[in-house]
Amino acid sequence: MMKRIAGISILVLAGLGLSTPSQAWLEAGSEREEALKLKPDLENGMDVYEVCAACHLPEGWGTKDGTFPQLAGQHRTVLIKQLADIREGNRDNPTMYPFAQPEAIGGPQALADVTAYIEKLPMNPDNGKGPWPEGTPEYEEGKKLYEENCVKCHGKHGEGNAEKFYPRIQGQHYKYMLRQFKWIETGKRRNANPDMRKQIENFTDRDQELVINYVSRIPVPKEDLAPSKDWKNPDFD
Repeated sequence: MMKRIAGISILVLAGLGLSTPSQAWLEAGSEREEALKLKPDLENGMDVYEVCAACHLPEGWGTKDGTFPQLAGQHRTVLIKQLADIREGNRDNPTMYPFAQPEAIGGPQALADVTAYIEKLPMNPDNGKGPWPEGTPEYEEGKKLYEENCVKCHGKHGEGNAEKFYPRIQGQHYKYMLRQFKWIETGKRRNANPDMRKQIENFTDRDQELVINYVSRIPVPKEDLAPSKDWKNPDFD
């Protein structure tokens, strides 16, 4: 693990000189396709995740302030796509870029392993939520926006679609989702699904806040949650 981390300072400098990448949503022949075909090794996935845990926490819960997303419970297909996109320069993430590189965590097998490990982590029962609780007019407005615009891809309960690389958004932090929504709208998140960009092009800032507030409050199935907000990942005791 120390060998992986030792190369990160060099990679930070390398990450500053990224070339302009392809902006394809699902470009054929990518590292994503290779990683998806490999059988995951969960033990190695846990080892690789040590690099990720520094920001996303050992539990994979990220932070309520939206700096880091919750990864726990996310579809491994989605995680593989995002990691591959960052590595290949199709998604701008200067903070994560050096930590995602092969020199830091390994090749396609590492992607298969670490994403399988993350997918099995129980989710935070106390994710960061928007300002309007159930029963308020704002909550109902957000629910209506979600049902009219988001259900087709993300599902009635925000469960996403692993086969189509649509992320699970139930249980995600409000502030993180709101930032990503704005980046998708403006084109800053260049690897976003073009269908989503088209779907939300007429959303106002207020619409974005309302719909993301609703999403942040969609209940996560109990069986997918950690037993309490104080749960600690025993793999990192």
